[in-house]
Amino acid sequence: MNFEKINFKNAAGYELSGRLELPADRLPHNYAVFAHCFTCSKNFGATKNITRAMTSAGFGVLRFDFTGLGDSDGDFADTNFSGNVDDLLAAIDYLKEHYKAPTLLVGHSLGGAAVIYASAKASSIKAVATIGAPSDTKHVRHLFGDQLNAIVENGEATVQLSGRPFKIKEQLLKDLNEQMVTKTLKELRKPVLIMHSPQDDTVGIQHAEKLYHAAIHPKSFVSLDGADHLLMNKKDSIYVGEVIAGWSSRYLDVEKETALNSTHNVVASLDQETLFTTQMKAGNHYFTADEPTSIGGNDFGPTPYDLLSSGLAACTVMTIQMYARRKKWDIKNVECHVNYDKQHAADCENCDDDTAKIDTFTREIKITSNLDEKQLKRVLLIADKCPVHRTLHSETQVITKLVD
Repeated sequence: MNFEKINFKNAAGYELSGRLELPADRLPHNYAVFAHCFTCSKNFGATKNITRAMTSAGFGVLRFDFTGLGDSDGDFADTNFSGNVDDLLAAIDYLKEHYKAPTLLVGHSLGGAAVIYASAKASSIKAVATIGAPSDTKHVRHLFGDQLNAIVENGEATVQLSGRPFKIKEQLLKDLNEQMVTKTLKELRKPVLIMHSPQDDTVGIQHAEKLYHAAIHPKSFVSLDGADHLLMNKKDSIYVGEVIAGWSSRYLDVEKETALNSTHNVVASLDQETLFTTQMKAGNHYFTADEPTSIGGNDFGPTPYDLLSSGLAACTVMTIQMYARRKKWDIKNVECHVNYDKQHAADCENCDDDTAKIDTFTREIKITSNLDEKQLKRVLLIADKCPVHRTLHSETQVITKLVD
């Protein structure tokens, strides 16, 4: 997993703190924005698990702190639901300007209601997913308990939420009364995924029913059976992220890797704009080669010399185990560790000078067995006879020609 810490300003001029999670092995096929639950933050455990499950599926996901929460500027007491929606729109604009316009919004609890509103105002959003979202933002009023009257009478009061004190002002109550989630959802006309636990005792399952009936097809519902409202069980939050990634792929443009066809056993293909990130095909298997970030690559795959070393390591263990089976020697496991002492980038600067290459492979072999010393010495001799080892020691030629 890769990530970037980012900061952006909302419509009120406050600087909001965000974290952009990126796939570890590729460029994102789509960007998404995650809206956390009421009084939570971008670093809430369930939020991190959901976004990381999505990045594993190729998404770039921005999670950020709403105004007055976490590392973001502003006073939470001065915020309201409409302000959260504005914060989401600012996040969408930031991605559009600096990366790529997001196509998916995901919201947890009250954040789920916020993404419904924001998606109606953002043309780039093609799909919306909610988790434990209320069907009417007035529902949040019950969280204020016996302080609700004090907020109305005095204009504000301190309320304990999730074990922490928050100052709530009357303007938040008025704003919550004005918001009608189902009405917006009926007019949305975008694919919607509604996820909710039947055991949710904070936002009851009846809210999911109202949202589902309000939404227009294509719409989907997934029951998070056994989960609590905050998804405190790590397995639940990871599952949510995986389901959202799979569901949304039906409605988003997810570029498939171009098939590499050739009569040769190995093919490498590199586009002009992708620097060193190279698509590979070896036999019927596809993977990626790259260079380290230190020399301008993305580190999405092994380097060419890593691949060469991998061939030596794989051939070594195959040859040893094949010999052991023939001799009926009990070798439970063989590990081969290979290092190459020269970086590919430095080598390539002098590709036309044969004397610039000093190729040294350091190979260490670990054998789990009951072999005696004589047998182990024999195994080492056999390792030197593996086909790739012999190829590296033999005189070779590379015949190069252009093809259409």
